[in-house]
Amino acid sequence: MPQTSTASSLRPALFLDRDGVLNEDRGYVSRWEDFRWIPGARAAVAAFNRAGWLVIVVTNQSGVGRGFYTEAAMHDLHAAMRADLATVGGRIDAFYHAPQHPDAVFDAYRHPDPPDRKPNPGMILRALGDWPIDRATSLLVGDKPSDLEAALRAGIRGVLFGGGDLMRFLMDEALWPPPAP
Repeated sequence: MPQTSTASSLRPALFLDRDGVLNEDRGYVSRWEDFRWIPGARAAVAAFNRAGWLVIVVTNQSGVGRGFYTEAAMHDLHAAMRADLATVGGRIDAFYHAPQHPDAVFDAYRHPDPPDRKPNPGMILRALGDWPIDRATSLLVGDKPSDLEAALRAGIRGVLFGGGDLMRFLMDEALWPPPAP
């Protein structure tokens, strides 16, 4: 349900792509036993949480539409991520996913240009409507040009993560420490 916010109650959000930013992109990761955190990812999430930022994952997940795994398996993986993050004081406030794809094997997921699938901004726009987010101070970290295009179309800043340690990357890009809301 969308939340009503005043300008003074808005908070910055750290939008993160999942595969390649939070976890190693090993091709359609859908099980906890195949999941490997990117170095520094858990620390970065927890640090932004402590700074008062919302942390929101926006992930395409075409593997669902392609029939490689189910939405239930994806949700189970996201629950495991949340539980693991809690052990280091981290929290993901919301996951948004876009299982639709032009080549999906299931009719329900087939769409010629899914509005939520990056580079389209649908997931980010939904989050902006659902949460008290200050668009001007928010940031998206992605590992593909399509992530940055989605951020641009949604009117938020985007940066390209080329791999390595996520926390170190944020520090090197002068994105750390984040300003307090």
